[in-house]
Order: sequence, then C-alpha cells, then structure tokens
Amino acid sequence: MKAALELDFLINQNELDKSLRDIAQKVKDNQRISFDEGVYLYEHAELNYLGIIANYIREKKHGDKTYFNRNFHIEPTNVCVYDCKFCSYSRLIKNKDEGWEMQVEDMMDAVRKYDGIPVTEVHITGGVVPKQDLAFYAEFFKQCKAHRPDLHIKGLTPVEYYYIFKKAKLSHYEGLKYLKEAGLDSMPGGGAEIFHPEVREKIAADKCNAEQWLDIHTQAHKLGMRTNATMLYGHIEEFWHRVDHMERLRKLQDETQGFQAFIPLKFRNKDNQMSHVPEVSVVEDLRNYAVARIYLDNFDHIKAYWAMISRETAQLSLSYGVDDIDGTIDDTTKIYSMAGAEEQTPAMSTQELVELIRKVDRHPVERDTLYNIVTDYKDVEFEEQEKASYYDLPVINK
Repeated sequence: MKAALELDFLINQNELDKSLRDIAQKVKDNQRISFDEGVYLYEHAELNYLGIIANYIREKKHGDKTYFNRNFHIEPTNVCVYDCKFCSYSRLIKNKDEGWEMQVEDMMDAVRKYDGIPVTEVHITGGVVPKQDLAFYAEFFKQCKAHRPDLHIKGLTPVEYYYIFKKAKLSHYEGLKYLKEAGLDSMPGGGAEIFHPEVREKIAADKCNAEQWLDIHTQAHKLGMRTNATMLYGHIEEFWHRVDHMERLRKLQDETQGFQAFIPLKFRNKDNQMSHVPEVSVVEDLRNYAVARIYLDNFDHIKAYWAMISRETAQLSLSYGVDDIDGTIDDTTKIYSMAGAEEQTPAMSTQELVELIRKVDRHPVERDTLYNIVTDYKDVEFEEQEKASYYDLPVINK
C-alpha cells in the first residue's frame, strides 16, 4: 500500500526531527499520540508530513472511499437571544425585523418540497428564540415523521437544546428522551466553537459552556443517538486550544463511542463582530484536517463541509485525512454564505458530488446519516446530466 510505504519513509528519514519520526512510529504502531504531541504537530509539522500520516490513517480506516449524502437543511430562524461575536448569520431579537421565524407549517412546507425525491436526511439548526420551544420542536418532529417516516431527522445543537430544556425545566436526558420519542433521530455537532473558557468567554460568552455542550451529547449517546462534533478554528485561539478541544472530545468518545464524525469549521470574517480577524490560509485548513485525523484516533470520520471551504479545497482535503464531504445541501442553508463562504448558493447534484470525488481518484459512496451505504458509485456511470434539479428549488424562509 502506497500510504504505508510513505509512512515508513518518514519513520526512516534521519534528517527529520526525531519527535516527528517518533509520532509517525506511534501511528504505525497504532498508539495514541499525547496532548503535547498534538501541539507539537501544529507548531512544527509541515503540510506534506501531516498529509502522509493523516492519509495513512484515513486509508487504513476507509480505503479510497469518500462519503456523501442526499440532504437538505431547514433553518427555523436566524433570530437569536445569543450574541456570538463570530456569527454572521443570526440577528438579535432587538433587530428581529432583519430575520425570519418559521412556524411548524412553514417547516413542513420545506419537507413536502422533497416528496418523491430520494433525500435521506433533514438537517435542522438555527437561532434560539423563546417561542420555538420544546412543544414547537416536538410537534414538528411528530408531523415530519408522520409525513415521511424514512426521513432521518438530524436536529438542533446543544446551544439550542440547553436553552429549550432550561425553559421547560427538564434535565438534558429528559428533554432529549421526550424529543426522541417525538421523532428526533440524531444530533449535529454545531455550537462547540472552542471549549476552553479562555477563548469561549471572548467569542460566545452567553451560551452554553463546554461542560454543558458535552453533557448534552453524553445524554444523547445514553439514549442510543449518534451525534457529530465540530470545532471553530482560525480566529483568536492558539494551537493548544485546538488540542484541548479535541482532547475533551476524545475522552468523551472513549466513554460513549457515540460520535460519528468530527467537522472542523473554518472561521469566516464577513459581516460579524470579528471582521478584523484575518482568515487562515487553505494550507492551514489542510494542516488542521490532518492533525484532527491524527489526534482523534477514536473517531471514525473526519468531515469537510464543501459549502464552507469550496469544492476545490474539499477535494484537496481528501488527501489530508478527510473521508466525508457532507451532502447535496440543495441551497437550503444560509449559515455558510452569510459568513462569506466561497459557495454563495451551495447546492450540488448527486452526479456533481460523484464526479468531484472521482476527479481526485477517490471512490464515491452515498451514505445515510448513520453511514449505512445507500449507493456505491464505484462502477456507476451517468448517461446524462441528472434530471430534476431539485437543488434549484427556492428556499422557504418565512
């Protein structure tokens, strides 16, 4: 295997820093790297070195497979009680005229748009407002499941749940159990930002803290739900803050095995209170994916959101530890575009995703939310451009 040969080359490269050779040997021996070694990778490892090790791990876990799914987003509101400094998406309640707040029926209209279309997941997240409470989401989940039982509901982040459950006077476990019984299937990974209070209190002081975020995921895992995890990087944090963040995730994963994917989210500086902070380069994006793949040895998947980092960077990331590039999205999210992402109208057809993956000699696999294979596109050829450009349908934001 080419990846194994490249790793052996690093280990035997006498000109290479001994600490870096030792880390490469640890990876080959299937040993976990330490916190200090994680920081050392960020501070001293070059991109090529990180790519070789991350790709070795990626191919050991998944071979050439690259996963995607057919999904769409519903963003119930962009009005929010919280004031995150990095956020370009939300509007404070005092400025709510600039935002939208959907009703349950509006959200069901968004679901009904996909009747007869083979999407497998609806991803729901947005701002936090008092009237979109426990009863609101329970009602939507019930109606959604009644209308389309096969559609996987991946809904809300700990930021939203913390507020909702506190308002309902329920524990995290009780609240999640109630919503699971209403139809909730799994939870996305947003709202993690950076866990360490030294950073979190500067960029997102008024929402749930790291312990509360982690506990909500813990309770979801106890209920048998799978979840994802994110990290917002490339702003005012230092490298050790990133490693601290991943260390907390790695420890929880050791306990619960409930996380599926880790998704590094790049800080974008358009139209927010941190616009003075420059964005990091594509090289740093790739380095970050690679370190994440090396450090989070107990996470099955590292995901890159192509809509946030661009299609081209997503392709590059597949050589730096990433094995999942998310899904069709269908231009149903404004979170990325409002923050200045390259994709201002993020939508790709299945054929486009398959061809994007193939162009970098990877093996495209459509999955469902839980990584069951829906279609293996290894030998599938498209006779013509996909019909039914369902990604051209208008977004319902009321």
